[in-house]
Amino acid sequence: MTTAAETTTPGPAPVLDEQICFALYNASRAVTARYRDLLAPLGLTYPQYLVLLVLWQGGPTTVSELGHQLQLESGTLSPLLKRLEAHGLVTRTRSAADERTVDVALTDAGVALREQAAGFADQICGATGLELTDLQTLRADIAALAAAVRANTAALTDQHL
Repeated sequence: MTTAAETTTPGPAPVLDEQICFALYNASRAVTARYRDLLAPLGLTYPQYLVLLVLWQGGPTTVSELGHQLQLESGTLSPLLKRLEAHGLVTRTRSAADERTVDVALTDAGVALREQAAGFADQICGATGLELTDLQTLRADIAALAAAVRANTAALTDQHL
């Protein structure tokens, strides 16, 4: 009996450096490592910093909305918020209107931390070696790429239902 492996000729093996996934992964790790260096003196991790960015920008919100904005599941977000709360940077309270909803807000210490992180964007921009306009274009292109992949993945999933 002939197996499928014996009757098909495999194509050329994928080359790591030609994969968009690896280029994005590698760039993400490099940028995140630079953030880690900047955040260490503040006692923050990169994901904690992202939570603070959302709160600094938009003010109090719900755990659900934070998860949506950060593309994180509640199982990932809850321990993050617990640590931020333990450090006195955020508060979590059950909504009076709906006890299933948890509201998240900055404490005074969380608000004050914003000033200490104010120069991070400039330092990250400098670390890339790119001009600000080029970096903004790159960010927009990557965001569009992510949106397209999500949309196409959702469309494929819908086709298979």
